[in-house]
This record gives sequence, structure tokens and C-alpha cells, in this order.
Amino acid sequence: MDNEELYVQIRGILVDQFDVEAAAVSMDANLYEELEIDSIDAVDLLVQLKALTGKKIPPDVFRDVRTIRDVLDALAAL
Repeated sequence: MDNEELYVQIRGILVDQFDVEAAAVSMDANLYEELEIDSIDAVDLLVQLKALTGKKIPPDVFRDVRTIRDVLDALAAL
């Protein structure tokens, strides 16, 4: 799965699972400030990402993630 496909999947997860407005989702949208993802949502997102990609982003790496682009970069680094 390339970054564009993964972005579309993450966007779908944010819209479907976390009630984020689709128009608010962009590569540089801040998960916490703009999309209002809290720490519990972040854990749920990690679970969804693992199910989607088979890759687990370690919590210490995810702590530095702020945007969807950061999520994609963290997954690519695994």
C-alpha cells in the first residue's frame, strides 16, 4: 500500500471512527488541535493502523506524531 492509499484509509478511519469532518482532514492537519483526537483516540488509532498495515508504531514514536503526514512517515520508517 503506497502513501496515497494509506492516507485515504487513515482519512476514512478518522471520519468513520472518530467523527472527524472529511473536509478537515489533510496531510498536515494536526491530529490533536485541528482534528480533536485525544489520547484515548490516539490509542484506538494505533490499533486501527496495526489492523490496516500489520505494523505497530511504538508508543514512544507515536508520541512525536502530530500530523497525518507524521503518521505516514512513522509507518514508512518501520
